[in-house]
Amino acid sequence: MQTGFWWILFALVLYGVVHSILAAHHTKNWVKKWWGEANYNRFYRLFFSIQAAVLFAPVLVLVAVLPDQLIYRISPPWVYLTIALQVLAVVGLLHSIMLTGMLRFTGVQQAFNPEQAQKPIAMVSNSLYRWVRHPIYTCMFLFIWLMPVMSWNILALNIGVSVYNVLGALLEERKLLTEFGQSYEEYRKRTAFIIPGIKIRNW
Repeated sequence: MQTGFWWILFALVLYGVVHSILAAHHTKNWVKKWWGEANYNRFYRLFFSIQAAVLFAPVLVLVAVLPDQLIYRISPPWVYLTIALQVLAVVGLLHSIMLTGMLRFTGVQQAFNPEQAQKPIAMVSNSLYRWVRHPIYTCMFLFIWLMPVMSWNILALNIGVSVYNVLGALLEERKLLTEFGQSYEEYRKRTAFIIPGIKIRNW
């Protein structure tokens, strides 16, 4: 199999390690002490968003330039259905981010208005969050797994992204439980994790 499958998975592991280190509480606490709490609250989220995009770009380059082999291609008329569902997934992803505050989600709001960093974030449980606790990941998975063309390189990308985001969602649950306490505990008891109708046991 002359493809970049394993190299892409390896690159995603490296990306995940760096991303996880920067997202870890001990890293954030160290940056807060070194840079000062005010600067941390104002700029760290924006820095985190920018580095995530910049470091992910080389992975996409590997997907494009490494040797590859086609696995399947969805033919008409079914390809039109998959594309329509992908469009809906993108709309749902953006909508879910906006519900949590897109500018705050990326750190832009805190950078330009430091007072926003001090305001508590409200727990969202309406719209798509009524059906799953992590609709951003649900929509992302719909988009990547409904690709009309699947190759070994794209498959490696999809597997790596899916595994990392599921693990990230599980870790995020701990943070949300700390922030919202019993309210979030009750919410996750009645709401599916990522796939509607499928719940996971609390951990």
